Amino acid sequence: MVPTRFSPARALVLHAIAVFAGCSSSPIHRPAPRAIGPYSGSVATRGLVFVAGQVGQERSSFAAEVNAAIDGVAARLADAGLSLREVVSTTVYLTDMASFAAMNDVYATRFSAPYPARTTVGVAALPGGASIEIAAIAARR
Repeated sequence: MVPTRFSPARALVLHAIAVFAGCSSSPIHRPAPRAIGPYSGSVATRGLVFVAGQVGQERSSFAAEVNAAIDGVAARLADAGLSLREVVSTTVYLTDMASFAAMNDVYATRFSAPYPARTTVGVAALPGGASIEIAAIAARR
């Protein structure tokens, strides 16, 4: 099923790009998980890389799904020559806020201090039946 509206993560990325209207930006294409709509998986502009929401394709456990979503973010960043260390902000979408602590446990093993700013939002549903989606913004240092 193809969504007819942008998810909150995609809307955040599009809004952030709009803030930089008038400057050149370049999509970073990757043969990783394909976009299920008319958007780029990541866009680099003015020293920032905006990574569209990534869902975890590994569904054997919630922890595996969180790791897979973070792996998706890391893969998009790697294409831009960055790593999770350069992430300055993330937005995490959860379909069940009761899984917040479990997400936090995995998140803490993948990001290091100083941790990125983070917003976590409870949502009714995510594309493909995912339980978690993570969008990120990274800065070239």
